[in-house]
Amino acid sequence: MNVISLSPIDLTMAALLVVALAFISFILKLGLTNRIIIAAIRTVLQLLLIGLVLKALFAHVSLLWVSALSVLMLLIAGREVMARQQRRFGGVWGYGLGTLSMFVSSFALTVYALIVIVGTDPWYTPQYAIPLLGMMLGNTMTGVALALDKLTTTAWQQRAIIEARLILGQDWRTAIADITRDSVRIGMIPMINAMAAAGLVSLPGMMTGQILSGTDPVEAVKYQILIMFLITAGTGFSAILATWIGARHLFDDRQRLRLERLS
Repeated sequence: MNVISLSPIDLTMAALLVVALAFISFILKLGLTNRIIIAAIRTVLQLLLIGLVLKALFAHVSLLWVSALSVLMLLIAGREVMARQQRRFGGVWGYGLGTLSMFVSSFALTVYALIVIVGTDPWYTPQYAIPLLGMMLGNTMTGVALALDKLTTTAWQQRAIIEARLILGQDWRTAIADITRDSVRIGMIPMINAMAAAGLVSLPGMMTGQILSGTDPVEAVKYQILIMFLITAGTGFSAILATWIGARHLFDDRQRLRLERLS
């Protein structure tokens, strides 16, 4: 099956739909016009850039360059996690918490999938490594951001309740346990919903892309199942780790609530 190439005119016709949406946003005074246009421009530039980078990586397979691109993707994802929170930890904690949790889960599961499950040779083959890591980071980023935002916002709103529990003799884990559980639950909901709706309500992006490129639908389905299981596990592990570390950082060594650590 031949892949149907898209011309600049085809992409322009699709872009006009986004322009129309931005115009309607302006008419309705939704305050989203600039954000829509800027996001669309960023999409074009960023995807064109990564397309050129991947083309070069595919032509010259190198662990050094694959690792460099992977670290860059992780650092950008860490910044996005911090930016999506209403109340976030100040200083290095605000950036490092999400970055660390995604590194531990996403990188570990990606390497595990490449070596043990897919079995690529070499294991860092960019055709598999970069797209897989990108999907892992993209989804765990959302889960971690939601979990941390829920944790810090709820802790701020319920600070009197938490401090009352501490006064009654509870340790920090017990005092904030219900908030921690809700935060992890919120972080995992998007992927749980995605798994529940896959194949019935939606056709996931990777599977759709493979089918459009001519891959056998059954083979595309198998890869999609693998990806969704990895992403769900990675999101869950990242949300649990980030929430636990974040909750601990809300208290000092004497188990006193320290919300001034939030910005």
